[in-house]
Order: sequence, then C-alpha cells, then structure tokens
Amino acid sequence: PRRVRSLRGGDVPVGEGPVVYWMSRDQRAMDNWALCHALAVAREHRRPLHVVFALVPEFANAGARQYCFMLRGLRELESRLRDLGIPFHLAQGPDPGVSVPAAAERLGCSMLVTDFSPLRIGRAWRDSVTTLLCPVDVPVAEVDAHNVVPAWVASEKQEYAARTIRKKINGRLTDFLTDFPTVEDVREAATEAAAGAEKHPVRSAGSIDWDGLIDAARAGAGGAVPEVLSPSPPRSRAPGETAALAALFGTSASFLPNRLALYGSRNDPNVPEALSGLSPYLHFGQLSAQRCAVEATKHRAKHPEAVDSFLEELIVRRELADNFCLHNPHYDSIAGAPGWARESLALHASDAREFAYTLEELEHSRTHDELWNAAQKELTHLGTMHGFLRMYWAKKILEWTGEGPEEALRRAIYLNDRYQLDGRDPNGYVGCMWAICGVHDQGWKERDVFGKVRYMNYAGCKRKFKIAEYVERVEREV
Repeated sequence: PRRVRSLRGGDVPVGEGPVVYWMSRDQRAMDNWALCHALAVAREHRRPLHVVFALVPEFANAGARQYCFMLRGLRELESRLRDLGIPFHLAQGPDPGVSVPAAAERLGCSMLVTDFSPLRIGRAWRDSVTTLLCPVDVPVAEVDAHNVVPAWVASEKQEYAARTIRKKINGRLTDFLTDFPTVEDVREAATEAAAGAEKHPVRSAGSIDWDGLIDAARAGAGGAVPEVLSPSPPRSRAPGETAALAALFGTSASFLPNRLALYGSRNDPNVPEALSGLSPYLHFGQLSAQRCAVEATKHRAKHPEAVDSFLEELIVRRELADNFCLHNPHYDSIAGAPGWARESLALHASDAREFAYTLEELEHSRTHDELWNAAQKELTHLGTMHGFLRMYWAKKILEWTGEGPEEALRRAIYLNDRYQLDGRDPNGYVGCMWAICGVHDQGWKERDVFGKVRYMNYAGCKRKFKIAEYVERVEREV
C-alpha cells in the first residue's frame, strides 16, 4: 500500500466500467507494481483491466533511435498483455493530458491507475489527466513502480547527497526489496478480473499498425538520429521486456552472473564488459530495477563487493536522481544548483577559455581533444557513452563554452537527450548537473572557469586508463 498514493477520490471504482492503467514510465507486463495494483483493484471488484499508453509525436529531442526502441518494446508488450487477457490501447496525440482522459472515458473507466515520474512534463500530464478525467468522481491513483523504495517514502525533501539519502533508503529495503508475483499469479488475477467483462462490456482494443508507427518514427526529422543495432554485448540493444531480462540474467552474455565479477572495473572505459548495459531497459521501464536487485542479491555470497557496488548505483544513486528531480523544479538549469556553485560559476562565467567551440563543432566531434571526440562519437553513433567519460565529457563542455555555464548546461542536456538511448531521464539531468553545477558534490579548490566545481582534465584520465586504446576501439566500432 505504501507504493500507492491517491491523486483523486477514494480507492473503490465508481460506475460499471473497467479499471484503466495508464502506463507511461514502466513499459512492461511483469515486475510492475502499478499493473499489479490496477489488477488487484480490478480483481477485487470483478472489473476487466485495460492498459492505455499515450504516444506523443515528439518528446524532448528524442529521435528514431529512442522512438523505435520504445515502439518495438511496446509491440512485444501488447502481445504479452494479450496473452494475459489484458487489452492494450494507444492514445495518440500531442498532449497526453487530453488524449488519456479521452481514451479512459471511451472505455467507461471506473478507476484510473498510473505510474510515477518526477519529471515536469510527466507531472504536468498527470495533473491534467487528474483534472480533466470525467466523471469527476472517478478515482485516480499513482504507483511508484520505478523505484525500489517509493520516492515519497524515501524522503519528503531534496537530499543533499548520496550520503544523506543512503541510510533512509537502505533502512527501508527490508520492507520494499521483495520478490514479485509470478506470471501464473498475474494470469490468474487477470482471468478473475476479466470474468466481469460480460457484466461490464467495454470497447475492445483495436489493431495497432506497429510497422507503420516505426516507419513514421524513422522518417522526417526523427531520422536524423537513427537506430543503433550493435551485434555484441554489452553493446547489443535488442528492445523489449524479453531482451531486457536476457541482458540481466539467463544467457551466456547476461550481466548476471557472467560479468558481475568485472563490475569493480566499471570505471575503466577499456573494460566495457564490466558495465551492466541495463540502463536503456531501466529508462524505458522494460526492466524493473527491483528485479535487478532481487537477482543480484542471489550472487552476494560469491561476489559481495560487486553486488554491493551494483546495488549502490542501481538503488541509491538512481533514486537520489529521482529525489532531486521531484523536489527541485529547476533540475535542468543553473537555478537548481547549490548556492555555492551558482555564486562561483557566476563569478567565473566570463573567464577566458583557452579553447571555445560552437555547439555544431561539439556535436560533430571537432575539438582538439581526441579523448573527448571519441566519447562524443560513441554517443552520436552508438547511442551510449561510458559512465566515467560522461563526467569528463560534460565538464569539458563547461570549459569550452564561452557563453557561460547556462549555455554549457543547455548544450550538455541537448546532446545527451538527442543521442543517448537512455537520455531524457533523471539520471541524465543529474549527471549533467553534477558535472557542470556541482549538484550532490562539494566545493573544491577555486580555479578559472570552473570556480569551485570539481575539475577533470586529460592528464587525470591518462593516469586512470589507456586513452589510445579507448579511442582506437571507438573508432573501430563507429
């Protein structure tokens, strides 16, 4: 129950229609607490359950790379839900705040359940749906199916750093880090809920032209950022729930347990197989972070340090990012930086840059720094960038942007959201804010351009790993 909060009305369906789950951030059939809650309500009150997904024509600089990955995953999801007896509907239009209530009303919705997002646009859509949905007494509930510890349980305020939220989250894992209902459990619940379909007849789901939608996503401006089809792990990125679970465990190429022992080397860009490769699946909700944690803990006896490090990144750091975006309305601007960083950056905004580049030069990897250029090529052509180099990459954008830190942050977010498969995400915004604005960090020795924000340079990278080896591999893969 603590995963659920009421946005409107009570917890009992109103009228004779189905329960509707407006799926958004968590695009999967299994290991989905929002779907479980909607199904539990439908089962208890003998109503069918319908799933609605709002498809918008454009979203935060996303192109064919991101849209096609999502659409291919949704195509599989529709099939999985159909197998469970749950109809899936697409609500198309530029504003889900309008298209979702319209779809729910056409279905005769008696209760609406949705999943949680801390981002402004998702919260604005949710508020609009809650306001416009008719009849006005139809209950609306929100479920945090993305975080292990629900964001509103973990903390009621913006946390200063990982150290201030870690204890709060870890202290609640005993309650929340549980396993999920099985496929058989979900199927049984869906069958019992669907038994009410004859009593409450509703409009059936129409056929969806998935190939047409994918072709449309590839056309026009979206095609400027094409799909990435990489053949080998951890670069392989087959979309969908089945591929997500296979990337986690169960095959010879899976992260668990095959590559878990390498996780201690994850900060070395020359050991890409040390990375889990799960971020895109987590971003699109094709994989549950809680499922990752449950499966990882099974290997703690053999790999205690690796498992603890993985859970720190997966749970504490990810949920810290959600916390920041939920409680700071300026999560993607200088105004959201801590006071010491804003003052320091403002003091040094007009400092002379040894090198200054335009956005176009950055986007096309035309700088003097072969390491930065390789990182940008990895992003542009492969849809990903090694985590350690994301920090270096963003800090150099600050250093090389003569227009000041506000423009540097804008460029970093633009490039991340446009090319990164897992862009447009709290982790991406907080990563850029950490690198450029000192969020979740402390003040360091003051220097030109950076002020008191943590500094990174080429020489430091050279001490940590073989730059030439990384550059050569990226050039080869590109």
